[in-house]
Amino acid sequence: MGEPHLYIAGAALFVSATLVSVLLLSFQKSKTGQESGIVSFCKFAYATFLKPHKQNGEGQQEALESFYKTQAAVYDATRKRLLRGREDMLGLLAAQLKYKQDANKLKPGEAVWVDIGGGTGYNIEAMAAFVPVQTFFKHVYLVDLSPSLCDVARKRFERLGWKNVSVVCQDARAFRLPQDENVSPTTKEPQTGGADIVTMSYSLSMIPDYYSVVDSLTSLLKPEGVIGACDFYVQSIVDVSSRNYIGGAFNRHVNWLARVFWRAWFDVDRVSLEAARRDYLEYRFGTVISASNRNYLLGGIPYYIFIGCQKEIASGPSSHEAIEELDASFTESPYLSPANHLQEMDKAVEQSTREIRSKAYESAVINLGSNLPLPSSFYQNHHHRIFYNDLLPKHTQFKNEYIYAFNWEDPRVDHRLLNIGSDDVILAITSAGDNILDYLQKSPRRVHAVDLNPNQNHLLELKVASFMALGHRDVWKIFGDGKHAEFRELLINKLSPHLSSQAFQYWLEHSHVFTSTKGRGLYETGGSRIAIKMVRHLFRLFGLEAEVQKLCEAQTLNEQREIWPRLRRVLLSKPLNWAIVSTEWFAWKAAGVPRNQRNMIVDDYMKRNGLTEAMKKAADVSGQSIWEYVVDTLDPVIQDTLISHDNYFYYLCLRGQFSRKCHPTYLSPKAHVKLSTPGAFDGLRIHTDEINEVINRITPGTLTIAVVMDSMDWFDPKGDEAAQQARRLNHALKMGGRVLLRTASIDPWYIKHFQDNGFTPRRVGARFRGTCIDRVNMYASAWILTKTAELERPSSGRTISSLSLNNGSEKRSNSVEHLVI
Repeated sequence: MGEPHLYIAGAALFVSATLVSVLLLSFQKSKTGQESGIVSFCKFAYATFLKPHKQNGEGQQEALESFYKTQAAVYDATRKRLLRGREDMLGLLAAQLKYKQDANKLKPGEAVWVDIGGGTGYNIEAMAAFVPVQTFFKHVYLVDLSPSLCDVARKRFERLGWKNVSVVCQDARAFRLPQDENVSPTTKEPQTGGADIVTMSYSLSMIPDYYSVVDSLTSLLKPEGVIGACDFYVQSIVDVSSRNYIGGAFNRHVNWLARVFWRAWFDVDRVSLEAARRDYLEYRFGTVISASNRNYLLGGIPYYIFIGCQKEIASGPSSHEAIEELDASFTESPYLSPANHLQEMDKAVEQSTREIRSKAYESAVINLGSNLPLPSSFYQNHHHRIFYNDLLPKHTQFKNEYIYAFNWEDPRVDHRLLNIGSDDVILAITSAGDNILDYLQKSPRRVHAVDLNPNQNHLLELKVASFMALGHRDVWKIFGDGKHAEFRELLINKLSPHLSSQAFQYWLEHSHVFTSTKGRGLYETGGSRIAIKMVRHLFRLFGLEAEVQKLCEAQTLNEQREIWPRLRRVLLSKPLNWAIVSTEWFAWKAAGVPRNQRNMIVDDYMKRNGLTEAMKKAADVSGQSIWEYVVDTLDPVIQDTLISHDNYFYYLCLRGQFSRKCHPTYLSPKAHVKLSTPGAFDGLRIHTDEINEVINRITPGTLTIAVVMDSMDWFDPKGDEAAQQARRLNHALKMGGRVLLRTASIDPWYIKHFQDNGFTPRRVGARFRGTCIDRVNMYASAWILTKTAELERPSSGRTISSLSLNNGSEKRSNSVEHLVI
């Protein structure tokens, strides 16, 4: 045998051993009987691996009967471990239907459900865990071609006493809803025909002529209906790398060996795993949620869950109008709703705004012209998250990890400096999203949250969805305690209608962050966890955990000051600084401080001490400057801020969670009332891109505030990036608009670039030795730069945009690459 055949044979032996183990486990735990335990699995093994099947000479129905008749009675007992994801699919669909009911888009008791290839009716009974099937649905139709399975289904519903379920033994291609389904049972008036929900659970892979079946579902489903599918698959990432409508490629790739093996394995039972089945489903319907998983209990079988809707988001000209309206909100362009769809918008407005288009709009236009579904973001219930290509290297460089699980900027100072009002249009770096939530409590007209790291935006999305769907108790457990044992159930049943497909994929894969019994949950994740965990380990190693607890419980500043020296001896020791803290590796990997920002700290130290470059080389200036910077950060915090009640930043680092007395404003009951109000997030737009890319696609003169945190510190002083960003910010801001930035330098080098490009700078905070600039005290100074002069704008805004579309998304300088906080 050749080498590939040896691999396949070895994998076959592994899966066989796994099946035997599952069988023995089932025998030990299950009750004996016809439909469970050893008898069930023996029948399953015989029908699947030993019994000869007919070769479809008399049609698909006879072929199915040849396979299912022997095992129909034990089908459910033997498929629970094999057919994973069915309950998750049903939970996601139920959540979408309940969302539609809450939005008055679906009347209670009038939903119609068609389950294609429903087999024994397991799915319909399982749906009862999410909604009351008898009262929630007007009628449920189970359509299957196997008489044996249909007989089991009829007995199931007779036992349950459900009168609104019909079992139809028929080819799915020929099935049509009865005419009376087009009449409302309450008003008796005609309504839009079709089903509200169509499901296919592990049936698409067994249908030979799947194209015609999928085609028939488009007419079976209502315009506003949803479709759910769950099935096996194999696919290479190469197949989907050029598609922008699949709702994210997270975990989608199946390696070559697994693709070959699982195709061959399932082909024995005429279950087809080729990628085209899933592809065609995604081509014919818009993607609401897509997720790829593995059944590791049985050797890592790949399976997917798909929640979709009709491809057209509206009928007729309204479809394009809806895209135009969304694009206007993405780019802050004026939007005029035309009185007549056949008439064009005012020529002057069109001329002034036509060059400013979002990447989402450009992708949507391309897709419409190619008869493809729109990008998944257009099919979401909310349009907070703007389309981005998650396969670009600039996004994949973060390797599915956010850097910060919480913000390191003090929003109390932001509010005092900015005085945010209802007319403000704000652009701010997302980070962990805490400050974005703080700004939204002031009800600005729009907040554009920007981050190059998709995972930081996934975290913000999760926080937004939690306020929309959950009560204060659950929100506190997730983001206050950082752990919630039922997080996965909440994600599927309540949060999913409020998340983008990419964010849902991410949190489904990372649900263990909140559910694991090990560790401290959310706030021990992210790239910055290294520094936080190192500090905790140090205190544990030196037996100072009791002192840490006393510090976090101190009721007065004097009490806190008395405890600090015992902790300071360890945390601010010279050996620790020399060995770890002052190293460039620690600065970047653990604290998120890039080289250029670190150099600014060193330069400030040299100026303050009158050192020359020659002296810098002769002494350990770098290590000493970092040590002094850390001392100047922490000592004043202890002297001036009470950690137990008013400094949640350091309380969180020390305790791993917030307390009811010490937490961000967004976790207060009052903030929950504000942020859970319908429409609280209507003005939020989440961009996954570089700052400059977003600014280029926002209409000039529309922003009033830009909060860039310390991102300017990341630029190279020898490059032109800082000056370019100052110019672009000038174009984006209206006259009098302000830029708020923080910096590790008392007098940053790039302020002159703002002065040269129409801004008047004002230092609004300075951290000198022994003083606190805010509760974090991590930065040396804070600045407000006010636009006082208008720069000449480029003759065509499109020039920059087209360059960034072609090259900027994939190629950029290293300094711009790390513009993410």
